[in-house]
Amino acid sequence: MTIRVLLADDQALLRSAFRVLVDSEPDMEVVGEASDGAEAVRLARAERADVVLMDIRMPGTDGLAATRLISADPGLAQVRVVMLTTFEVDEYVVQSLRAGASGFLGKGAEPEELLNAIRVAAGGDALLSPVATKGLIAKFLAQGDGDDDRDPARAQRLEALTVREREVLVQVAGGHSNDEIAERLEVSPLTVKTHVNRAMAKLGARDRAQLVVIAYESGLVRPRVE
Repeated sequence: MTIRVLLADDQALLRSAFRVLVDSEPDMEVVGEASDGAEAVRLARAERADVVLMDIRMPGTDGLAATRLISADPGLAQVRVVMLTTFEVDEYVVQSLRAGASGFLGKGAEPEELLNAIRVAAGGDALLSPVATKGLIAKFLAQGDGDDDRDPARAQRLEALTVREREVLVQVAGGHSNDEIAERLEVSPLTVKTHVNRAMAKLGARDRAQLVVIAYESGLVRPRVE
């Protein structure tokens, strides 16, 4: 099945470069280009996009607002957003994940990284590299590490998880893949995937990226200051 990709960036030259790269792949195609967030939302709906490569900083409706609109629209539930940032650890990374993005990628990423990001997002997984995950943790640290900063509602929702699902959630929050988690917990990758899917359903998370946010906001995982 061909992955339908929408490009949202206010820089025409960058969009052109991404189009050439994406259209060169046999399993994906660019179905539209947007220069601002409002246009991205409209095209995501009109062109039935699977993945939106969304720049965070755009004039008018920015990528963050556009991602919120896409995530809140039941008719766009199948759309996955990958945020494009100037640096992998961006000041809006946490906000983008909270808004519903499936992950983020630096604009300086290698071509193969970009193509892999599209495939990962289209497959329903989260794009959270080790560097990005460390950046996410750092942002939560910067926001405070006291109990008052935790979301009590989300902490209460964790009660619906089994002990094993909590263990898996902790590993997901650390940026580990299913295979890595399986090795750490001495279970099969399929078992890990089942636990992850059940945790997402119980917590109302769109994907693994949302699980990471919930894990930190609920206080299940508390980053350490080194």
